[in-house]
Amino acid sequence: MPRRNRIQTASALYHSGSRGIRQLPIFLTDDDRHLFMAILGDVVKRFDWECQAYCLMTNHYHLALRTPEANIGAGMHRLNGLYAQAFNRRHGFKGHLFEERYWSGLVETDEHVFSLMRYVVLNPVRAGICALPHQWAWSSYRATAGIDRAPSFLDLGWLAALGRTAYRSYVLDGLERPITPPGATATNR
Repeated sequence: MPRRNRIQTASALYHSGSRGIRQLPIFLTDDDRHLFMAILGDVVKRFDWECQAYCLMTNHYHLALRTPEANIGAGMHRLNGLYAQAFNRRHGFKGHLFEERYWSGLVETDEHVFSLMRYVVLNPVRAGICALPHQWAWSSYRATAGIDRAPSFLDLGWLAALGRTAYRSYVLDGLERPITPPGATATNR
């Protein structure tokens, strides 16, 4: 049976990511995470994307991406393909790293934009990896909150509508309530 086509549209904001095959880790070391970040930076530049948030977990990752062109499929294919090849070479593995193609969902309202930015950076807290979002070095929270310098590929233009202080409060307020992915669908986990 053929796979369903992914929604690809110009000037769209997506919640996207990938999970390891059989939910196995896709990052074994911090060097793996540094490598992924370098490849992500290259893909963001090559495809003229705006990466507005990210979080690298152990067996999956989340991205908030705005794509000026309808090219999320090509970019995600490159990101996952290059990273999987490098990961396998580095660790002496063969075969698939990711369980499926990337997943993605459109984020269509301002409310969902802010909800997505909070959801992405609260992932490690919800998973019990850390107690507060600033304790996890592998998400965009620290840069967005003004704690660390932002990676060159991270676009914080959306933050102007909220401000850093309000962003920090909004994210921390999310610790008090259950959070589901904004606009959750079968292709957006």
